[in-house]
Amino acid sequence: MSQGVRTRPEGSERALCEAYDTALLDLDGVVYAGGHAIAYAVDSLATARDGGMQLAYVTNNALRTPDAVAAHLTELGIPAGAADVITSAQAVARLIAEQVPAGSRVLVIGGDGLRVALRERGLVPVESADDEPVAVAQGYGGPELAWGRFAEGCYAIAGGVPWFASNTDLTIPSARGIAPGNGAAVEVVRIATGAEPRVAGKPLPPMHRETILRTGARRPLVVGDRLDTDIEGAFNGEVDSLLVLTGVTDGAQLLAAPPKHRPTYVDADLRGLLTGQPEVAVSGDGFRCGGWTARAGGERLELDGEGAALDGLRALCAAAWKVAGEGACGLDGGKALARLGL
Repeated sequence: MSQGVRTRPEGSERALCEAYDTALLDLDGVVYAGGHAIAYAVDSLATARDGGMQLAYVTNNALRTPDAVAAHLTELGIPAGAADVITSAQAVARLIAEQVPAGSRVLVIGGDGLRVALRERGLVPVESADDEPVAVAQGYGGPELAWGRFAEGCYAIAGGVPWFASNTDLTIPSARGIAPGNGAAVEVVRIATGAEPRVAGKPLPPMHRETILRTGARRPLVVGDRLDTDIEGAFNGEVDSLLVLTGVTDGAQLLAAPPKHRPTYVDADLRGLLTGQPEVAVSGDGFRCGGWTARAGGERLELDGEGAALDGLRALCAAAWKVAGEGACGLDGGKALARLGL
């Protein structure tokens, strides 16, 4: 990974699936949306895998077990086994196991994914504060999670039991829209107890460590759609990243990204794994990519030229990030993005 503050997306003469040994792929918004595969995902991943790239699926969602996630991927036409899936439940279970003796009881606020991960680490999931747990583990439990589960966790935490959370994503996508995520549930316990959990999931180091331990990756590439989890997680882990525009991040958010949210590469979808990445070069007082040149004007970003919209976006990123330095760009990029249809 490049050192210092990133001021432009990088280029790559080699296809990314050849330049990196392992793709660490976020799931929702990258591989699938709801119950359906995202366009080009199935064929792109098959080509990358056939070319020798290892594929690992990395999710902050602690509800489903790796077996269940792998089965879903396989149904979509993306062959996967449980060993190919890494969850925040596994990361938090390892974090707890490093702090308590083997065989310890852990009170669970969450679902089967968390219970299975705890058992994998030799810990015993329990349901009540009266079971004398030595830790509380909280992960997304789905819409059916009973209110009493929060109460039991609060009783234990108030009694001095350490509290761990799989992740703190405030929202989670669903087939019907955006629903409260584990981070919202964590806030319930925080408000009731005044305590603070130790968190394992993206973008924090325990999740990246879990991923590397399970995959053995030597030159990984994080692939995601969220700046504040996927790309920041890559930044914290000091590895390169590819942002795909099939999920939550739009062009305006990308231009305004502070250093820890700036991806190494930007592409439309997972077809970006199969190609090189164009160079973004200095051109006078601006930056050129393909047929586009972008520069920072007095109050807005300016864009000249024509060509592929993604090249224009990459040039705009360079202009915005350069002027922002270690902060976030405050220049208006709306007109330039509209010209690109983004």
